Amino acid sequence: MKFLTKIIGFVLVAALLAVGALFFLPGERIARIAAERISTMTGREVTMTGDTSISFYPVLGISTGRTTIANADWASGGPMLEADSFKVGVDPVALIGGEVRITGLEVARPRIVIERDANGRGNWEIGVDGVAQSGQGAGGGAGGSGGEAAQSRALALTLDRALITDASVTYIDARSGTRQQMSGVSLELRWPDYNGEATFDLVLRPADQDVRFAGTINQLGPLIEGGVSPLDVTVSTDGVTLRLDGRASAAPQLDARMTADIDSTARFMGALGLPPADLPRGLGREISATGQLSVTEDLRISLRDMTLGLGGNTLTGALDVVTAGTRPRLTARLDAGALDLAMLSPGGGGGGGPAPASGDDGWSRAPINASALGLADADIALTADSLDLGQFTFGAADIGLTIDNARAVATLRRLEGYGGALTGQAVANNRSGLSVGGDLEARGIDMERFLTDAAGITRFSTTGTLAVDFLGVGQSVHDIMNSLSGNLSVATGRGVISGFDLDRLMRTGDGSGGTTVFDQTGASFVIEGGNMRGDDLRMSMPLATATGKGRIGLGARDIDYLFTPVLLQGENSRGLAIPVSITGPWSNPRIRPDLEKAIDLNLREERKELEKKAREEVDREIDKFVEKELGVTRQEGRSVEDALRDSVKDQAVKELFKLFD
Repeated sequence: MKFLTKIIGFVLVAALLAVGALFFLPGERIARIAAERISTMTGREVTMTGDTSISFYPVLGISTGRTTIANADWASGGPMLEADSFKVGVDPVALIGGEVRITGLEVARPRIVIERDANGRGNWEIGVDGVAQSGQGAGGGAGGSGGEAAQSRALALTLDRALITDASVTYIDARSGTRQQMSGVSLELRWPDYNGEATFDLVLRPADQDVRFAGTINQLGPLIEGGVSPLDVTVSTDGVTLRLDGRASAAPQLDARMTADIDSTARFMGALGLPPADLPRGLGREISATGQLSVTEDLRISLRDMTLGLGGNTLTGALDVVTAGTRPRLTARLDAGALDLAMLSPGGGGGGGPAPASGDDGWSRAPINASALGLADADIALTADSLDLGQFTFGAADIGLTIDNARAVATLRRLEGYGGALTGQAVANNRSGLSVGGDLEARGIDMERFLTDAAGITRFSTTGTLAVDFLGVGQSVHDIMNSLSGNLSVATGRGVISGFDLDRLMRTGDGSGGTTVFDQTGASFVIEGGNMRGDDLRMSMPLATATGKGRIGLGARDIDYLFTPVLLQGENSRGLAIPVSITGPWSNPRIRPDLEKAIDLNLREERKELEKKAREEVDREIDKFVEKELGVTRQEGRSVEDALRDSVKDQAVKELFKLFD
């Protein structure tokens, strides 16, 4: 017991003498010792200038003036750290034992440079000789001599509380050629055990708005040394909460379960200092997401087992994002239930512009905002149970979408709709002004439903095949529809035209009301300047055939078409033809028989015969008059003019000979 008491007393006296020795050291000497010690810890030159003071109670500590820690020898961004002042508090008992237990660390207005070279090496990677984990010898071996073990005793670095205020941070990445800066950064860190858990509260201000990172790192020491540590981090800012629960390294690398709730993507991007894209409604204006998130050292981002809510649409599947390059590149395999893309249709409100025009006012002149096409390149495979494009609605879909430098191409591998299926490609190009085009084929389509959605035409009920290629240019639906060019062909089976009764028209001349049944139709059109023209429509009906020609105004939303049915009466009889003129706006076209053309078509032969008889009668009357009044007789086969000419000639000859009598 006396021996134990002496030992304890010796330790206490030794501690008092060690601490008391500090009273006799000037502040500059303390600063130099501290700088040398930190230099030994970091392998970087450290300088401290200005007034240096020491406190002994209640905490043993040092306060310095301006402090600078040099950068790596390969770095180009200047000192790794510069601070107006540096305050450190240590545990004196631990210090006597050869350990540094920092009870407080405060850095005022530091300027921090984080830099990575072209090979991925970071300036934060500090090789520390003689510094090992708490309680471990740097030599590592238990068999070393006592003197060697004492000389290489580990520095048990811990932080009860570290506080950094009003910092500015510069991030330089030679690999990607980027340089980013932000100010107003603060950090509070508690790290009581080198191998244990650290809690932190970090505030960044990339765009004058707080973005807070708070959470725990289970093993901060090994993480600093290049190892992997479990972590739980929550990122929050105005209307945004993002949580990551997984593992990370300082490479940087991350593998974590992610949950996200973003009320406004535009505000979130603005808070990060990124351009706030005007995303369409239902495509990410607000986001909720869960999935397994991975980030590699070269900042490739992967999301697996993903459920992504986009403010009206929900997608599941997996995606990868490559951040290097001019634009991010997205690769995804996605599945959706009922997918609503009505906002992407012209005038669908995707860009937040004025409401589209409707009815007889024509197509909308509101500007189309297609800037979202330039945000990223993409290769996306999408399946959906149904697809709503606003103007058109479809069933099951299997679509491939590629985006390259603001040009999007949708390949329809499978698209069910209107009782049939569509195949082909549709293109939207916003590289130098907006253009849309496509090459599509539809088979087994309910033409009444399709034409109602496409052009508001509700009178044509049948099933058929339609092929179209088209191109339109402009910044509004009005401009695009009035610039359309291309080709269209259509062929149908049995169907009905509502609005007029062809049989009644043939019998009474009244074609209003009722319906006309036909067996099949076929037609082709050329599209130019927003007008669709064709002259080869053929329609067969039980009691008639019909042809058609004219113009359909896709831009003007009107029609000027002549439909000519011919009533069948038998193999050896000529049918009765009554042309029907269809003119006016799509919403209320005027359908009426063209009587002038009907007379011309049906009485052409009779008119020719009447004209022949009338001419013969006129010729007879002229012959009588000429013979009676002029004494000239017209020979068979000769005209009156020839007879008169010969008579005048003979009379002139007679008068000439009289001159010689």
